[in-house]
Amino acid sequence: MLRGAGARGTGAVTAHAPTAVQAEGVGLRAGRGGRRRDLLADCAFRVPRGAVCGIVGPNGAGKSLLLSAAAGLVRPDSGRLTVLGQPAGADALLADVAYVDQHRPLYPRMRAAELLAMGRDLNPRWDYERAAELLELGRIPLDSRAGSLSGGQRSLLALALARGKRPRLLLLDEPLSDLDPLVRRAALGLLLGDVAEGQGTVLLSSHVLGDLEEAIDHLLLIDGGRIRLAGELSELLAAHRLLDRLGLLECQAGLAPWRVHPVDPVDEEPRHLTLVRVDQETQTRAADAELPSLEELVVSYLRSPSVAGWLAPGMRPGRYGDADQSGTGTVAA
Repeated sequence: MLRGAGARGTGAVTAHAPTAVQAEGVGLRAGRGGRRRDLLADCAFRVPRGAVCGIVGPNGAGKSLLLSAAAGLVRPDSGRLTVLGQPAGADALLADVAYVDQHRPLYPRMRAAELLAMGRDLNPRWDYERAAELLELGRIPLDSRAGSLSGGQRSLLALALARGKRPRLLLLDEPLSDLDPLVRRAALGLLLGDVAEGQGTVLLSSHVLGDLEEAIDHLLLIDGGRIRLAGELSELLAAHRLLDRLGLLECQAGLAPWRVHPVDPVDEEPRHLTLVRVDQETQTRAADAELPSLEELVVSYLRSPSVAGWLAPGMRPGRYGDADQSGTGTVAA
């Protein structure tokens, strides 16, 4: 079951939902000793429980580091990061958080059956059937050693261990990158089906925007050490429009009944479209303008680093919740 565009409009996850992950002024550094450098600075956002949130951004932006921090493997250098109401990494979260690292660290000499048995012994809510469904997708024999499996099979085995845990928060770093399209879709359907049944929240990073657009209902865009976009995907898309050259000139000259803030030219030929962010008070008047796709939205912001980012109201942390971030000033470079 994929959530897709239809599910995004259901309103099942709202700004009033309890919080799964919240960052307040979080800074994260990478490297060692004198070579440490800031990857993320003063990041603030919240992800509501029950969301499927995609984390996107260029290589080296800090997506993996943020997921590692949410899993409690690294500590923020500044600010506060909370998970399910607890400080990230708290012992109380051990049974509730599952993390699949992009390198799929599995004991190479252990057999699949032994890894599943270890999952059973270490997790109080272990569900063998949920884990076994993912092994069946990859045709993984229980007696096969992890080190002998293909890259895609290792990914499915790691996902199986995470899913069998029945976590309240599932953190996935590039989980589907080495799966073939059919298996990728089936695996994603199983994971998202769990969320649809009210069994947790998912944060996943991916470079495959096509996969994300079918699956996620929330988005975090990280670039240049900061959060550029954060919000429910339907809300983010609705706050932007694609305008042709004439429409853009009319708005900038005040001839159209709504104000816009240019972000980036989407194409040069044949339509000369530009992505713009629409003021909240004039958004309904722009209803007949074309909505962007997820890829057009993300790529436009990445190509325009000087343009101010935007956090939808439902993604702002509690203590930032009343701040005016409607984007009423000009943000064009």
